[in-house]
Amino acid sequence: MSAYLTRMDWDDLRFFLAVARNGTLRGAAEQLGTNHTTVSRRLAKLEEKLEARLFDRSHGGLQPTQLGERLRPHAERVEGEIEAATRLVVGQDRRPTGTITVSLAPAISLTSIAGDLAAFMKMHREIEVRILTTNALSDLARREADVSLRYANEVSDDVIGRRLLDCAKAVYCSPDYATSVRDDGGQGLEWIGWGEAFDTTTPDWIKASPFPKARLRHRVNEAVAQTMLAARGLGLTYLPCFLADPQVGLVRAPFQEPVPDRSLWLLLHQDLRETARIRLFVDFLVARIRSRKEEFLAGIAPSA
Repeated sequence: MSAYLTRMDWDDLRFFLAVARNGTLRGAAEQLGTNHTTVSRRLAKLEEKLEARLFDRSHGGLQPTQLGERLRPHAERVEGEIEAATRLVVGQDRRPTGTITVSLAPAISLTSIAGDLAAFMKMHREIEVRILTTNALSDLARREADVSLRYANEVSDDVIGRRLLDCAKAVYCSPDYATSVRDDGGQGLEWIGWGEAFDTTTPDWIKASPFPKARLRHRVNEAVAQTMLAARGLGLTYLPCFLADPQVGLVRAPFQEPVPDRSLWLLLHQDLRETARIRLFVDFLVARIRSRKEEFLAGIAPSA
C-alpha cells in the first residue's frame, strides 16, 4: 500500500468522495456523469491498490469503513485545493470565450428570464452557456455551476450575491375556477399546497391568506407542477407573479392583491468575478432583468 500512496492521484479520490457522499454506486455515478458499473470498477481497483476496504456493502448502500472515514477529510482537502486552483486559473481568463454553467430552478425557465438567456446565447456565440435546471442549491465553490439564479429571502453562501429585485406573489387559479371565487374568504374552495402533512388542512399560511376558509386539498412540492395543475382547474395556489402572470390558463384570483415575496438573486463565486465571459454574462442579465422591475413587483411599490 505504501508504494501506491506515494502516487495516489486525484481521479481515484474523486470516485471515492462521490461514493462517500452519496452512499450508493448509482448516486455517485449520477454525480460524476458516468454509470454505476464504472464507479464500482474504479472503487474496486482503488481498494485493491490500497489492499484495504474503504466501504462495507449492504442492501442499504455503502457505509465507510474506519479507513474510509479517516481518508475522507484528507480527500476533501485535496478537492478543495484543486477547486481553488481551478478557480484561480479560470478567474484570470480575460477572453470573453469559453463555457458558462448557469443553474436555476425549473420554474424560472418558464419566465421572461428564459428570453434573456436566449438573447445572450444568440448574441455571444463564442460563449457556450450550459443551463442546469435544478431545485437543489448548486455548490458554486465546487464549480457545480459558475452562476446561479436563486429565488430566496436571503443567501448565506460564501459567494458574491446580487439581490436583483424584490418580487411579489399572488393567488392564482384557472379562469373557470375564478368564477367560483366569492368575497367570502374562500368558502368551499381548495388550495394546492406544498409538502404539508396530510392531517393539516388549514396551515398558518392559509389562515393569513385572502382565502382562509378554503381547505388544503392537494400537495405539490414543485412550482412548475403547481402552475400546470392550477391552470387545469385543480384549485388555488400561491405563485410568484413574474412566473404566473404570463402563463396561459392562469389568472389572479379575485378579491386579493399581490403581496411581497422573496427576492431574485444572482450568485457567483468571488474568484470568477473578473473572468471576462462571466462578467459579460452577469452584466447583461442584471441589466435586462432590472429593466423590467414592474414585472417582478407586480404593482407593489419597491421598498425604500
